[in-house]
Amino acid sequence: MELQRGLSTGSALGLNVIDMVGVGPFVTLPLIVGAMGGPQAMLGWLLGAFLSLCDGLIWSELGTAYPEAGGSYAYLKNLYGPKKMGRAFSFLYAWQLLFSAPLSIASGCIGFSLYLSYFFPHAGVPLFSTHFFAVPIILSGQTLMAMGACLVALAVLYRSIVQIDKIVRWLSFVVVATLVFIIVAGLMNFNAHMAFDFPAGAFHLNHAFFLGLGAGMLISAYDYWGYYNVCFVGGEVQNPERTIPRAVLGAITIVATLYLLMNISVLGVIPWKELAAEADTHTRMYTMATFMERLYGHGAAAVVVILISAAALSSVFALLLGYSRIPFAAAKDGNFPAVFGRVHRKHRIPHVALLTLGGVTLVCCVFQLQAVITTLVVIRILFQFLLQGTAVLLPKHRRERKLRGFRMPLYPLPVILALSGFVFILLSRPNFLKEMRTAGVILIAGAAVYCVRFFRSRNPSPISSINDSE
Repeated sequence: MELQRGLSTGSALGLNVIDMVGVGPFVTLPLIVGAMGGPQAMLGWLLGAFLSLCDGLIWSELGTAYPEAGGSYAYLKNLYGPKKMGRAFSFLYAWQLLFSAPLSIASGCIGFSLYLSYFFPHAGVPLFSTHFFAVPIILSGQTLMAMGACLVALAVLYRSIVQIDKIVRWLSFVVVATLVFIIVAGLMNFNAHMAFDFPAGAFHLNHAFFLGLGAGMLISAYDYWGYYNVCFVGGEVQNPERTIPRAVLGAITIVATLYLLMNISVLGVIPWKELAAEADTHTRMYTMATFMERLYGHGAAAVVVILISAAALSSVFALLLGYSRIPFAAAKDGNFPAVFGRVHRKHRIPHVALLTLGGVTLVCCVFQLQAVITTLVVIRILFQFLLQGTAVLLPKHRRERKLRGFRMPLYPLPVILALSGFVFILLSRPNFLKEMRTAGVILIAGAAVYCVRFFRSRNPSPISSINDSE
């Protein structure tokens, strides 16, 4: 049974927007201001948008060339050769997804619980805590709320893509309305001197500046990611050659504009030094609630908390939808356990892949948000963006891009700029080597599993050979 092409252009754009926004910009604004040491954090948002736009051109070109379920899985397989390195690279991508996708989805769940804790001040008190390989694991009321968000998203997604199309439109409206509400409130009470109160030497191009810029771009990269979500459901998109580029590039343009305006409006109300404070103050934890509380009181703050929580829940919905199609694509290709390729008879969705990712996400909800974000970004850059961007420069794609689909302007300049930006983010990390070790463990484990599967397929057991002959 095949998937159904029922996702319209408007809903594809909305899917990318709600995936990009979620809770990210609302909880990471203090982090990026602190990393860059002042209002020059706006540079992090701008460069993050530029990097996303360059990379978005890559996704648009590949998404129209291979409009299949799985996105990057299909691209890596075809670009590196289905019977050569492409099969290994696409397997490793699907393998790391079993770790990175639940982390990504869990970050939305954790963000949801953090903001909803505004109404439950003691929800963050640990009921149980320990460490796993130096990573803190905490079970608290917030953890249970995060798990609840995941279960709600799973329940909503357990329906046909045509029904999901309608839900996406409403969710995207709520997300955009939340950002616009915050921006308008800030601009109506704007203090330009406070917003642009740059510290001395803010743009002095020294080691500290580039270290802060790298940290800021890592955070903004996390906040922008999601502009490619439509590519994962490429097999369910109507008119992919038109829909995919519009959804990818349109989402980046819309969200980048809203992020920059939100950053300026908040800094025009809350002093940047208050946001950059190292302690976990009320302002850092609930920046947007504090922002609205100072302007219009506690009632307005409560409304914003509810809207942001809804935006976070929407991103969990979008992430689960997109990522569940990747194990499905790998299984249909015979490159992953066949059970992930099952399609629900009534709803025509990959329900096994969906429920599996949802289950692993529930486990990942016990981690802390900061650890989730940094680990996720490093793994995703190594296993997806660098491999995919490099493949676009290979002779095979240089020949095929002239034959079909969307073609990026100024090729290959956007590709080179995107690859350079991702490498800069990696190398500027203070814990780069430690994070590389984590990625290395995942890579070695994945390579071992792939080798076992490869040799089993080349040398089937006598029992399986008899079964096959029967």
